[in-house]
Amino acid sequence: MDSASDKYNEVRPIFYIGHHDSDRAETLTEYQYGQVLNAGFGFTTTPVTSQYFHGRVVELLRAFTRDAADKEKASAIPDPIVPPLTINDTTLFPGTYTSGLIAYASPWIDLSSSNRAIASISRQVLNLEISYANFCGVRTVIVPGPRQDAVQTGNGQGITQYARAIQEAFSIGTRVNILIHIPMYREPGLEEKEAPLSTGLEATETTPKGSEIDLFSAWDSWHLIRTVCEYDARLFVALKIPRVLPEKELQARWFSEPLQYLTFTPHTFMSNRSGHPSLSRFHQDMIFSYMRLKHAPYFLLCDVGPDLKLERDSSSAAASSASAIGSLSTSDFPSLSEAASQSTGGGSSSIATPSVSTSSSSVMTRSPNVFVSYLRHIERMQEPLNDLEQNTLTNFQDWLQSPLQPLSDNLESMTYEVFEGDPVKYWQYEMAIAAALRDWSTQGKPVSSPDGEVVIAVAGSGRGPLVTRALRASKSTGVPVKIWAVEKNPNAYVYLLRQNQQEWGGHVTVVKTDMRAWKGPTVRPPSRKKNDKNPPVYGKVDILVSELLGSFGDNELSPECLDGIQHVLAPEHGISIPASYTAHVSPISTPRIYADIRQRAAAGGDGASGGDAFDTPWVVRLFALDFVAQRGVPERPRFQQAWEFAHPVPRATLDAVEARRAGGVAGGGGGSMAGAVGANDHNARHCHLTFVCRSRGVVHGLAGYFESVLYESPAAAAGGNPFENNGKVELSILPENIDLKSRDMISWFPIFFPLKQPLYFPPDTELEVSMWRQTDDAKVWYEWMVEAFMWVGPSQRVKVGGSELCSSRKVACLL
Repeated sequence: MDSASDKYNEVRPIFYIGHHDSDRAETLTEYQYGQVLNAGFGFTTTPVTSQYFHGRVVELLRAFTRDAADKEKASAIPDPIVPPLTINDTTLFPGTYTSGLIAYASPWIDLSSSNRAIASISRQVLNLEISYANFCGVRTVIVPGPRQDAVQTGNGQGITQYARAIQEAFSIGTRVNILIHIPMYREPGLEEKEAPLSTGLEATETTPKGSEIDLFSAWDSWHLIRTVCEYDARLFVALKIPRVLPEKELQARWFSEPLQYLTFTPHTFMSNRSGHPSLSRFHQDMIFSYMRLKHAPYFLLCDVGPDLKLERDSSSAAASSASAIGSLSTSDFPSLSEAASQSTGGGSSSIATPSVSTSSSSVMTRSPNVFVSYLRHIERMQEPLNDLEQNTLTNFQDWLQSPLQPLSDNLESMTYEVFEGDPVKYWQYEMAIAAALRDWSTQGKPVSSPDGEVVIAVAGSGRGPLVTRALRASKSTGVPVKIWAVEKNPNAYVYLLRQNQQEWGGHVTVVKTDMRAWKGPTVRPPSRKKNDKNPPVYGKVDILVSELLGSFGDNELSPECLDGIQHVLAPEHGISIPASYTAHVSPISTPRIYADIRQRAAAGGDGASGGDAFDTPWVVRLFALDFVAQRGVPERPRFQQAWEFAHPVPRATLDAVEARRAGGVAGGGGGSMAGAVGANDHNARHCHLTFVCRSRGVVHGLAGYFESVLYESPAAAAGGNPFENNGKVELSILPENIDLKSRDMISWFPIFFPLKQPLYFPPDTELEVSMWRQTDDAKVWYEWMVEAFMWVGPSQRVKVGGSELCSSRKVACLL
């Protein structure tokens, strides 16, 4: 396929571009709506109420103010009641295209007003508009955000009032989504153009020119609004994009929020040398980043034209157009043969175009808006989605999955097939096995097979991908091997037998058993003679290969499984692939996922998808998130190691485990305190980590990752460098290391440990994370909590918040 065809088949995120005119006082007619569409827009906004209604409300407020001034006890006067809508109060009615309109609530209402009457009237107006828009079939309503934040007003009363009004509106508009139109930060020029209802009736505080802008104050307001609304799934953000973009930290914060629209005004754009609108490279990079979201935001261009003509002008335009068309003759339209000769012959290559004399001011023409054209240009500049993004990664963004329990569940073939679709993981495993075999040969290490072959056991073989890779490694290194495939799943066992017959040439011995019960490779089978009582003889394994790792390394019980099969490993020279793995955590903000979990928990029921949703560590491709911990802090990195497991474990540890199981040891550790003998206590873990947060924010949970050393050459461990990567073959899903160690690997997504209540923290906070891996010999579970501390002096630190202790014991992994 040539490059032109490849370019044609490239897939990029699509830009949906809408139109908003802040001076619009009436709903567009169908003719005007057509003009907007012809200008290149895909949708448009509409006011819900008219200027006449605005005038009625203003007069109601003035009458109330006069009455209050004439009475001594104005506070005892009941708030004025806004009368119901009449036909003169709106131009929005149910119609064929009404559901495609985006309603824009009246920008003059002031829900945050300190004046009780103004706040009450504004709330009533919003409720009327939400209710009527819901009746008309409108499904999205944009509500102008608060004009000032708590930082500017000096208290949080106004934002709290605003948030409570939005929460009430949801109970009225039962089928509408509400979008809060709020700036990324309070850059001058992003304010609503229309004066609020309180103008002239109360003092309006403005930010003095030249004063420092609190970049996170607008986000603070949004956070309070969505918290009061209990993370309602119908609440979204319409984000005003400033001309000067803030630091990446704030951009990432908004990236994690439920963005529905990115709104631009002419103020946001610059002019290029040709006088056309353009955006800075920083704006373009931000857009490219935001458009990678699974639910990518739409664009809303505000006050960029076109000037819409009234419908009555269309009749003269139509008459003029019809007259001009009627004057055309057949000579103005060439036949097909004439057109072909004109385009292929030696004459003119263009077809004569009939001219229609019509007035440009009265005909509805298709001429794209210059701002729309520029955004279409930006759309084409995006990097195309690769195959992984198109088919897998985008679909799995922020989609919650319960962790697998391979010990208690038999997996389906489709689940195995998903694992096998990742070539990176199995290539790394093949490299690790090949490196081990190469060292085995060069170092003259002993083997456990009487025939001089290196004995490899693949524990938990599934459908056999690691068996295939082990055979390839043997072929590439020239080291002979004897492979045993151990699998407890009776259905997968049948598939392994078929693979051995058709793909592996019968060179593999397939065993159906739980790996922990396997006695090892059979050196001499039991005699079939009746009087011969010689028992079978079992040998040892040189290389134990497994793919039991979970998203947190140990969350699918890899330590317990490998402990249970270690008795078959050659005690002096046997090795495990993987050799070790570490768990890592970082506190994150992820509102979308928190809202999803909250909704599941509210639905009730049993299990992870019901009442235990907040007790479940979820496997999820974290995407719309914000890492709240500061990067680059000495000894306090953004990602910190929680604990490590290494295999094989020391022989003394296994002897102690056996003694406890046999009842030879009194007492025990955490397991015995839970009513067990403590035989699995050596696999319990605990960590206490401290993260530094420069800016204020909110924590919704902990992101968990793992890294693994599949194999490390002994020469490299001793300081040598026999081959690339210091003799290590590694896997990693850490965001900072995945491209270095296992680029494009998709077998594992991160794990998410949710908090039951979001934890808000102020600037310059230290977040302390405590985690436990607990066990009672029958199951394994995690416990976690987060605390926020702030320094108030050189030697004094106070706690400013903390989560409750969370535990996954109800959904623990069964041994």
